[in-house]
Amino acid sequence: MRIAIDAMGGDNAPEQIVKGVMDAVNHFKDLHITLIGDEAKVRNFLTNDERIDIIHTESVIEATDEPVRAVRRKKDASMVLMAKEVSEGRADACISAGNTGALMTAGLFIVGRIEGIDRPALAPTLPTLNKKGFLMLDVGANVDAKPEHLLQYAIMGSIYSEKVRGIKNPRIGLLNVGTEDKKGNELTKQAFELIKTTNLNFVGNVEARDLLDGVADVVVTDGFTGNVALKTIEGTALSMFSMLKTAFTSNLKSKIAAVLLMPQLKVIKKTMDYSEYGGAGLFGLKAPVIKAHGSSDANGLLSAVRQTYEMVEKDVAGTILSTLEELNKETKE
Repeated sequence: MRIAIDAMGGDNAPEQIVKGVMDAVNHFKDLHITLIGDEAKVRNFLTNDERIDIIHTESVIEATDEPVRAVRRKKDASMVLMAKEVSEGRADACISAGNTGALMTAGLFIVGRIEGIDRPALAPTLPTLNKKGFLMLDVGANVDAKPEHLLQYAIMGSIYSEKVRGIKNPRIGLLNVGTEDKKGNELTKQAFELIKTTNLNFVGNVEARDLLDGVADVVVTDGFTGNVALKTIEGTALSMFSMLKTAFTSNLKSKIAAVLLMPQLKVIKKTMDYSEYGGAGLFGLKAPVIKAHGSSDANGLLSAVRQTYEMVEKDVAGTILSTLEELNKETKE
């Protein structure tokens, strides 16, 4: 298996990207990785290049670049060359921690959509209190959506959760302002009726306050709502850890308590750590395209590689295509 990785994308590139890649090839013995980026900078941190190749380029799409313009104009940028490795068949999948919008653009126009998918969805796996996590899609690939798009998100999310996450008959929830069947706007009402008619394990509407309780294995919504929910979850978690740190360092007694509670606090932090779940997949493309978190360290990159490896191994893209073809056939009949 071969995975192409943007060595220059993200806050901690290329150091943490390279270190994560070395960990990945040690873990997966049949894995070859192609790093795309400034070779001199990459080799500063590359202590073992077994099954690791480098494609040199000094061009990078910055976080501040306008996504579509950058992909079109910076044709030799590390992210663009990474996507071309996939589209031209030299890699099975790709990963970048760089500009999210640019990665979505590169995925859509270079890697390409699966036939039958109108719009790809950006889908991270988020933590839950029971440590099982849940997949949310879409969290920003498309701020506007139609009911048919949410149905496609539900299908893709169900396939990924079963094939990669090992969840039998995953529960599908529709993010809404209430749990009653008739709640919501026209989008959610129509999407509810569409998803209800499928063979998916649809548990109905779910509320944002219940997401971290593990109310569903897959939560579908439009990209605008999903992005707001995602940022709220991330911001709340960061604020809670900040408040705990302040409380446990305020005086001598609290510092002693912090020492005693440190093992439990580390467990809580690990439970809520997004990097343990890999990156956000761009579902609906012809091959796996994974967006690693912008602040990913070596462990976060390793988790993203593990997720990507399993998506390729379980042929998630192919399964999505065959499932859609079967559904279209049943609809015509």
